[in-house]
Amino acid sequence: MPAHLELSPIVAGLWRITSWQLSVAERVRWIEQALELGITTFDHADIYGDYRAEAAFGDALKAAPALRAQMQLVSKCGIRLRSAEHPYRINYYDSSTAYVRSQVEQSLRKLQTEQLDLVLIHRPDYLMDATALADTFAALTREGKVAHWGVSNFTASQFALLHQQHPLLTNQVELSPLKMDALDDGALDQAQQLGLRPMIWSPLGGGHLFTGEDEQAVRLRAEMTAIANRYGVSLGTLAFAWVLRHPSRPHPITGTGRIEGLRDAVAALDVQLDAQDWYAIWTASKGHSVP
Repeated sequence: MPAHLELSPIVAGLWRITSWQLSVAERVRWIEQALELGITTFDHADIYGDYRAEAAFGDALKAAPALRAQMQLVSKCGIRLRSAEHPYRINYYDSSTAYVRSQVEQSLRKLQTEQLDLVLIHRPDYLMDATALADTFAALTREGKVAHWGVSNFTASQFALLHQQHPLLTNQVELSPLKMDALDDGALDQAQQLGLRPMIWSPLGGGHLFTGEDEQAVRLRAEMTAIANRYGVSLGTLAFAWVLRHPSRPHPITGTGRIEGLRDAVAALDVQLDAQDWYAIWTASKGHSVP
């Protein structure tokens, strides 16, 4: 197993890069500014941007190849998503050896790199053969194509099944003040048990925290705005601080193309959130007190 991989405390998510309308030069500058903020881990998936996001990032690395040595590249595979180029009958999951290998090799080409630092199986495939998938992981590691492996959106038992066959680095799960299932479903307990830091997607609830008009979002926004004002930080910074407060030492992932948004996320590393304030946010989200 290669040496342990350190991800940056805040991870930049590239899900929406194709909608940012940045030229190659602007993408290079965006990456440089993220690196200047201490964000060195960049999170991709083969399907992002209708299968075009990785190439958009790769074009920037091709234009400025020295940047590659300063970062950790993460990608995901395992979802067959219908598109013009992929006219599947339905969306489905595929963790077969042939598919995982083909997607890893495609990600390497698109990202203009010889090795991916971390590859995650994007969603649990009900037809996953853990032994066969572990063999695929081992082969691609031996070939130097992937340094580390992990999963995304796996339950604790699904993680344990695969981890028993091949060491996994992380489970990337959803957690935000709006969506708190990971606190109760065992995923974060397992992360602590194994000493494996989880990655967290959608810590701002896909922006719903700022714009949602439903009762939960309105309640949360009111409570969190009051707390954020007390700490002298933005609502976004407080949401990241709430996630970071968890003892599993999670790596939250941003979804923004705005450098200001990245700054907001990084600012959360300096916020020491009081337990009462953390629970006040939990309470506002649930709409009731703890039992």
